[in-house]
Amino acid sequence: MTTLQLANAAPSTLDVDAIVIGVLSSDSGVRLAPGADDVGRAYDGRLAEALAALGAKGTAEEITKLPALGTLTAPLLVAAGLGAEPAGEDGYDTERLRRATGAAVRALAGSAKVAIALPAGTPDELTAVAIGGMLGNYSFQKYRTDLNGKIPVAELTVLSPMDEAAGAAAVRRAEVIAEAVVLVRDLVNTPPSDLTPGGLGEIAESVGTEAGLTVAVLDEEALAEGGYGGLVGVGQGSINPPRLVRLGYAHPDAAKTVAFVGKGITFDSGGLSLKPAGAMEDMKSDMSGAAAVLAAMRAIARLGVKVNAVAYMALAENMPSGTAQRPSDVISIYGGKTVEVLNTDAEGRLVMADALVRAGEDEPDLLVDVATLTGAQIIALGTRTAGVMANDDDVRDKVVAAAGRVGDCAWGMPLPEELRKGLDSAVADIANVAGERSGGMLTAGIFLKEFVPDGVRWAHIDLAGPAFHKGEPYGYTAKGGTGAGTRTLVQIAEDVAAGVL
Repeated sequence: MTTLQLANAAPSTLDVDAIVIGVLSSDSGVRLAPGADDVGRAYDGRLAEALAALGAKGTAEEITKLPALGTLTAPLLVAAGLGAEPAGEDGYDTERLRRATGAAVRALAGSAKVAIALPAGTPDELTAVAIGGMLGNYSFQKYRTDLNGKIPVAELTVLSPMDEAAGAAAVRRAEVIAEAVVLVRDLVNTPPSDLTPGGLGEIAESVGTEAGLTVAVLDEEALAEGGYGGLVGVGQGSINPPRLVRLGYAHPDAAKTVAFVGKGITFDSGGLSLKPAGAMEDMKSDMSGAAAVLAAMRAIARLGVKVNAVAYMALAENMPSGTAQRPSDVISIYGGKTVEVLNTDAEGRLVMADALVRAGEDEPDLLVDVATLTGAQIIALGTRTAGVMANDDDVRDKVVAAAGRVGDCAWGMPLPEELRKGLDSAVADIANVAGERSGGMLTAGIFLKEFVPDGVRWAHIDLAGPAFHKGEPYGYTAKGGTGAGTRTLVQIAEDVAAGVL
């Protein structure tokens, strides 16, 4: 992990490989953002002119490099575009700061030391800059023998005029949250041959214990004895048996409890309802929800959030074999409700159903599940926006708001009652898919709702698209696993603790 430190110093005098400043776009041309004044003076007030000559406009995430040529102690200056200057007194948009910092640091791969002099005059701004820098610096290198010079920056120094104690607290928060997202990215990027349900369960046990969480892992025998038919059914086609992991965190001053459930399909072939070959290529990411709840729980413990929290990781590998569940099989979910399995590729909702019923036994004030659940989510909302559904409109809207505050893009979606009829089964309590494909994301949410105990406030986050980025990196988002949803879960826990959710 990159070393992150805080300083209140003149950037022009720092002994680093590069200085990052912010620039703004305006009708009169590119302008320097707060934090860049000292560097501007070092250029005799002509820095904006020099940047404009290089074609800089200050648009969001635009990166312009220019040699310092002795003007600064550092040999290189990097200008990161922040877009238009913010109106009013609300300060700089934190997501814009995160993305600009991430883009700049990503462009400096191979540098040893980088100082960041972007707007960081408030705790939120400072935290955003630090998170953006750390996540923009991410690179998954475990399986590479040739790094092609793409070595992450070793040391990031964030400059801020804030009080030392407040600044240190903001940087500490950034470290905890960024490390949580990095944990998810690493797990998602790990090939399924090296991350089986049992292996991920062992990692959860190690991470949870180190963070001071209580950890319990149910193996395949305990799952069968306990009646967890969803996990047993999905996992029975694989030589790598399923697991259910429970993580617990308690704060002595907590008044409320939040529960999280994460989908953890370590590889999804579709089972006997086999996916096309191309659709399997990214299915190592089908455990993103489980990874997110694990990392969020660690962050919640490290931040000392005044809430009680429990999390369930529903882990299985969905494979075709002579022992795999078949279309038209009927399974019994934990708690007794029966499901006719019409499509074995709609497996995530089956393991989630087990975990949702079990989580309800903890009597949480709020239950939130997160899953790469449906391809229909991508069709409806694209690859960067998660869908949020709930059994309470206020809960849905507040979860969407929490996601937006931390930079996880989300959009509220309905759960139309008329779609429930499509899940009627001729032989069981409910079918796992509807006869029609329309509204697939919503139908999956309706299925999950059936397993939420009465009276429990619940939200479902479908992040099938946002969890795995196939294109070129942008902002602080790398190619591959993104860690989407992790920051949202931490914010939800803090909102529950504060009594606003």
